[in-house]
Amino acid sequence: MVDTSKRGLYGSELGANRARTAMAEAVGTFMLVFAGTAVATAAALALPIAGAPYHSLAVALAFGLILTALVSALGPVSGAHLNPAVTLGLASTGKFPWHYVPAYLGAQVGGAILASGTVWLAFGHHARDKAALAATFPGAGTSDWQAFLVEAVLTFMLVLIVVSVATYDRVPAAAAGPAVGFTLAAAILAGGPVTGGAVNPARALGPMIMAGTFTSAWVYMVAPVVGGILAAWLYDRFLAEADTPKS
Repeated sequence: MVDTSKRGLYGSELGANRARTAMAEAVGTFMLVFAGTAVATAAALALPIAGAPYHSLAVALAFGLILTALVSALGPVSGAHLNPAVTLGLASTGKFPWHYVPAYLGAQVGGAILASGTVWLAFGHHARDKAALAATFPGAGTSDWQAFLVEAVLTFMLVLIVVSVATYDRVPAAAAGPAVGFTLAAAILAGGPVTGGAVNPARALGPMIMAGTFTSAWVYMVAPVVGGILAAWLYDRFLAEADTPKS
């Protein structure tokens, strides 16, 4: 029996079948990481499409557009977290059950690894050897701590928008997907030159594992989680709609 008294992001049911919601997270993260890193890999390899090769704007658009679609398609099923920073941020404020966290994190990382393997198969060995399957690393002259700050800030922005539009009933459902997708695209555009704009530990870890390169991996595992938790706490404590004081 589904506990309808508890709702997750985008009206999803927290009491829904765990295997069903985990599968939605795995499929959604696969689609997010595949679409975004395939475009990033093609851009890194300067591969042409119907005209000139992809460039940096295409990478941000690919991630943002697919996330917009996934929020609408999978939001009502699993909440469309698709990002460990979102899951852990919500759990830290009591808005997501801790006993669901391992299933969600495993599904997200598994989906990302499968997506990176698919990019490798699709583009061949050059995608791994020359483009590292679009793995993210700090830019030239960027220290790990600078990269940490940028990834934390970017994920803070993303998670704050997610929890704002996905938990507040007065936000039109049709606005949620574009708001989240546009924020991810903006975050990647802002942080791409410094960190590659991962903004998601699963998105970072999938290509790293399949490419076998782990430069500054701790930054991309820890910084987004810190930013996500801070955003979730800020919204929960200070920005969420409060109850009307009793007279």
